[in-house]
Amino acid sequence: MAGSEPAEVPELLELGRIGRAHGLKGEVTLILSTNHDDERIYAGATLFVDGVERTIEHARQHQGRWLVRFDGVTDRTGAEALTGRWLTGPKLDIQLDPDEMWVHDLIGCTVQTPDGVGHGTVTAVEANPAHDLLVLDNGTLVPMPFVIELRDGVVHVDVPDGLL
Repeated sequence: MAGSEPAEVPELLELGRIGRAHGLKGEVTLILSTNHDDERIYAGATLFVDGVERTIEHARQHQGRWLVRFDGVTDRTGAEALTGRWLTGPKLDIQLDPDEMWVHDLIGCTVQTPDGVGHGTVTAVEANPAHDLLVLDNGTLVPMPFVIELRDGVVHVDVPDGLL
């Protein structure tokens, strides 16, 4: 339509990946990287699969993981076609606990120790069984328990001697 405004596309955050197909009716497992899954995963929720908007038709927890069926996926073949695809969603408007930080707020921040020395820029946050790790542009990994605060684009850390 001539002269119409383009639709505003929300900023999408990585929520995880789609795992294997489950059963014969189009369900897939989700491998989530969000701890706000209850706010994200429910029947009627709109998420994006590799950038394509999809609605969750059915969602349930099974043996400690989420099983979902997306709109238009009615059989195992359709579910298998989604395996490994990225799952993203818009930012949530929720209040975080004081100890929580959003991953997207950490990316691009400078890491600084109490002595004021910068040690690099956060390029990613890597999931790790013990603690998530800040991945710096110089390859250094900083465990999240050493993060003191995030303020004005600077991640303040207090690490043991020799870690950085």
